[in-house]
Amino acid sequence: MFSPESPTLSSAVAAAPWLSLVGIGEDGRAGLSRAAEAALDAAELVVGGARHLALAGPLHAETLAWPSPLTEAFPVILSRRGRRVCVLASGDPFHYGVGVQLAEIVPATEMLVFPLASSFSLACARLGWAQAECALVSLHGRALERIVPYLQPGARVLALSWDGSTPAKLAGLLAERGMAGSSLTVLEALGGPRERIRSTAAEAFDLDGVDPLNLIALEVAAGFEARILPLATGLDEDWFSHDGQITKADIRAITLSGLAPRAGELLWDVGAGSGSISLEWCLRHRRNRAIAFEEKPQRAQRIAVNRLALGALPVEIVEGAAPASLAGQPAPDAVFIGGGIGDDDVFEAAWAALRPGGRLVANVVTLEGEARLAALFQSHGGSLRRLGVAHLDRVGPLHGWRTVMPVTQWRVVKP
Repeated sequence: MFSPESPTLSSAVAAAPWLSLVGIGEDGRAGLSRAAEAALDAAELVVGGARHLALAGPLHAETLAWPSPLTEAFPVILSRRGRRVCVLASGDPFHYGVGVQLAEIVPATEMLVFPLASSFSLACARLGWAQAECALVSLHGRALERIVPYLQPGARVLALSWDGSTPAKLAGLLAERGMAGSSLTVLEALGGPRERIRSTAAEAFDLDGVDPLNLIALEVAAGFEARILPLATGLDEDWFSHDGQITKADIRAITLSGLAPRAGELLWDVGAGSGSISLEWCLRHRRNRAIAFEEKPQRAQRIAVNRLALGALPVEIVEGAAPASLAGQPAPDAVFIGGGIGDDDVFEAAWAALRPGGRLVANVVTLEGEARLAALFQSHGGSLRRLGVAHLDRVGPLHGWRTVMPVTQWRVVKP
């Protein structure tokens, strides 16, 4: 596997632009600018998918079809540094394209980029939609459930399909979640002679022969019974598969407030249980990530189920007992300890790994755990609070308040 840290790059001297990234559409060479076509024809090596290479023909240069994984082609590309190389990509190379990966290993000053309209842009042009008001998501090579957080009432979603079966599968998912009245427009082979656009309701989906190269434009119609993922923290427990080992909704909302998620940050969820904290952390922003540490295999499996159901969220599951399971993991920006704070080694390992300025939140319900938090508060500062919640419950034919076990919470920021 090629690594961006390869000595091939670190020892290289600055070079003039030698790598051309050419966006190509279904109309092939006809859609290229003169400059893009000149860069293509001047290349000694042309790299791209088999479809792209065919669209760009005739080609007289050496060609290389992307291997699997495509990163295996990167050493070949870098070995031609200083000579003319052209990489073909669909539409805009930097919009869900290979340009992002290439930019990690080749300085931007060494590239010439010739983008075309992305398939998202083409879809909006066909439908008269404002792209800035649409949610954009790729389901290509990804779980279908990744679209779940975007399924909001009245939302317009543009989704890149994995293959020709994706639209029907999405229609089924919408029906299962009470959104059967949603409208799906399937746009196939956009921008070329095979372009076709068809629309249907999810509940009446009957489109056949869908081209593998397609994009779905979705308008969400959701009644009051639809299963819509709320935008607020503190999801009801019925959103999670669990065995009772779960941070309750009210306490979870306050805990997320203490963890203070910011875009692109990594959370350690130690003693994750159902994974509710780490999953809600990732729901706060699409670039957030989490590692859920869980000792019991059955609970780790439940986290995996919940991870998929809530949108195939970027939660890595590490099975094993802390603190040993924490070793060697990427440094977190925030840590939640929902169990095991009484073990000095767990806290010390998590605290040592936490980045400066990172937040740590620990919840306990026992007297012994509270004593441990008090000691940590004395040595590290932060703040302590007692959280109590009561829910209305039946008392025979009447009603009364039933108080749940209070939670003591410690919040601290690492200097």
